[in-house]
Order: sequence, then C-alpha cells, then structure tokens
Amino acid sequence: MGRLLASIQKSFGKKLVRIHAWNAWLVALLAITGLVLLGGFWREVLGEVRVWIRWIHIIGGLALLVPVIYYLFLASKHWKQIREKPAQKTNVILVMILLVGWIVSGILLWLLRQVGPTVANTALFVHDLLTWVGLPYIIYHSITRTAWLKDPKKRSIQLQPDRDMVQPAPTTGATTTIKPNRTATPQEATPFYTRRAFLRTAIGVGLAISVGPTFLRWLGNSLTSSGGSWEEVAASNPNKMVPNPTPLSDSKPPIGGGAQGEFRVYTVTPIPSFDNSNWSFTIDGLVNKPQTWNWEQFLKIKRKVQVSDFHCVTGWSVYKNTWEGIPLLDFLSMAGVKPQAKTIKFYSGDGVYTDSITLEQAQLKDIMVALLHDGNIIPADLGGPVRLVIPKMYAYKSVKWLNRIELIADDHTGYWEQRGYDKDAWLPDNLS
Repeated sequence: MGRLLASIQKSFGKKLVRIHAWNAWLVALLAITGLVLLGGFWREVLGEVRVWIRWIHIIGGLALLVPVIYYLFLASKHWKQIREKPAQKTNVILVMILLVGWIVSGILLWLLRQVGPTVANTALFVHDLLTWVGLPYIIYHSITRTAWLKDPKKRSIQLQPDRDMVQPAPTTGATTTIKPNRTATPQEATPFYTRRAFLRTAIGVGLAISVGPTFLRWLGNSLTSSGGSWEEVAASNPNKMVPNPTPLSDSKPPIGGGAQGEFRVYTVTPIPSFDNSNWSFTIDGLVNKPQTWNWEQFLKIKRKVQVSDFHCVTGWSVYKNTWEGIPLLDFLSMAGVKPQAKTIKFYSGDGVYTDSITLEQAQLKDIMVALLHDGNIIPADLGGPVRLVIPKMYAYKSVKWLNRIELIADDHTGYWEQRGYDKDAWLPDNLS
C-alpha cells in the first residue's frame, strides 16, 4: 500500500494541477447543464434534447467522483504543503464539501425511485443549496485567482523545486552548483488597499447583490412548510373566473391539514390565462354523449374532496394536498364510453401539452379534475383554473390547464413521452 501511494504521489504537483483543471471543466459542465435543466425557457426550445442533457448531467456528476477520489490519495502530501496557509486550507475544505455534497445529493436524486420522497426532497434541498453557494464562489474564485495561477511564485505547489540544483559539469564529470537567477529588489511598501483586493471586493459585492436576493427568496420558500403564501400566489393569479367555487366543508379548512412542501413551476409554454369568455370544458370522442360546459355550468357539477401526495419526477414532492374536484370516473359515466375506446387523451389549455392514460388505468378512483387546492382556487402558475390530478403517477401526467378529455381507440404518446420520458409514469411502491 505504501508503494502504491508513493507511486501515485510521484510528480505530485503536476497531478494536482491536472486534477484542478479536470475538476473545473466538470463543474462548468454540470453548472451549464444544471441551469439548462432548471430553466423553463429551455424546456420547450430543446424538447427531447433536454433528456439527453439530463443524462449528460448525471454522467458528469458520476465522473466528478474520479478527481475527488484521486485527490484523496494526494491529500496527505498536499495538506503538509499548505499547513501554514489557513486561507488555502479553508478553500480546500470548502471545495471538498461542495463536491462531495453535490455528488452524494445528485446520486440520491438519480435513485429517486429507490430512496423515496423524504430522502429525495432532502437531497434536492442540499443540491440546490450547494449550487446557490457553490457557483458564486467558483465564479469569484476563478476570476480573482486567474493572475495568481499564472504566477508560479504564488503557488503552494511548485512544479520545479525552488532550491539549488546539483548537476554534472559538462566537461569534467565533476559537479557544479547552479544557483537560480534572482534579482534583488528593494523592499516596496505594500499599499493599504491593492488593486487585486479592490477587484476581489468589487466582484464579491457584485455577486452578493445579483445572487443574494434570489438565494434568500429560494431559502425562505424552501424552509417554509408550504413554499410561500398561497394567498400571495393567488393575488397575482391572471385568471379571472367568476364566480369563485364555494369550497366544501372538508376542503376549507383542509382535512389534510394543509400541504407540506413547495410546488415548483414547470411549463413548456408561457403561462396562459383564462376568464369566463375564453374558457370551456369538453368531453368528446368515442362517447355516447359529448358535452361542453362553460364556467358557471361546470361549477354545478357535484364535487368531492380527497387528500393525496404529489410527486415530480425531478425529485421534489408536496405532501398532504387537499384537492376538491370531480372524479374522472364521474365524467366517463356522464358521457358514456363507447366499446371502441381504449385510451383517454387529456388536452391542456396552453394548446401544446397533451398526455394520456389507458381506460383501464382510468378506473383508479382518486384521479380527479381539480378546481380547489386546500380550499383555495388553483392559480394559473399551478395549472388553474382546472387541472388533472393523478396521485399514483408522476406529475407530468397531471395535465395543467385541463380543458378537454377525448376518448380515442388508439394509443397516444404524451408531450414528454415523445421527448424521452418513461411512458410508465407509475410511482414506485414506496411512493404510492
């Protein structure tokens, strides 16, 4: 083991520089792909390419294990080199916390189906937190250390030994001592506030001003049980449906006790808005009685209340949601399903998004066309005025802005399934 370690630590300085370079490239790759996956704009622009970017992100995260593990073999020697430099020791500790935290939380998110929602939600919070802290730090570190890395005298690890070197004399075979060329310079007074210090401070303040408010808003939402005030979301709701639904007694106060967690807003189009003049709800296709309702008529349909959890395939969950709406089976009963019908196709009011389930899957009694969440109207950001809720499947099946149900004879591949998502959206047993 000692020989192996000595072999690995040979040419220590060069290996450390290579590790630093590979690590920087991998973190840059993960930062870019992670931000693309997070951004709603890219969901529609990239389409199915986004699924490949997700896999690049996962593979890049796993590849990050290589430089981290390799560094551990060099760590003891590196630590000796910087033992008198507390700032660099702090930097190493912070970087290792970021890298190990990113890797572990990322792997847990990748294994969502195996680890369950509680672990996945914690991992997502840690992953996001480290990203908010890590990316600004890396940007700051990269910009302020560029000149430092180019100056060998300022490196803790010297690629050439800074000492007298003994070499054979070129003609006699004797040895001669070669002294490094050094130019003596008079001691110069160090300015109280150098240009480099000013640049570091300016960059640090700029990052704090630009990133800080968004980070604090994310942190506040993440630490609250409901992800922010529903009343605040509803107040900015662009939908103008009149009148508002009157909640049933089980809905307000919600029998589930109030949702626990934060909904994240994902959309493939700009968020649509509706009022009484441009909204209607239709069930048609292979049915005996095709029907269309306006808003006032729709509110007269008998509603029920249920409590269920809501799980997104990206790793987050919201628990104990109290939904009020019309069971899908009630719509099928009202319309009368023809024998040729095999599939139920759902249409979003955004004009783009669709998804489907089989008629057999539709027999689940908790599939609901929902109007209220915890006794409040569902705002446009979260799919209102009406959205589908399928508790036993991942959320991409729960179509937002639902305005049409069509019974068809053939199969239908939904928006995200066309772009690489698994058509089997069933939750694992430990989620459902």
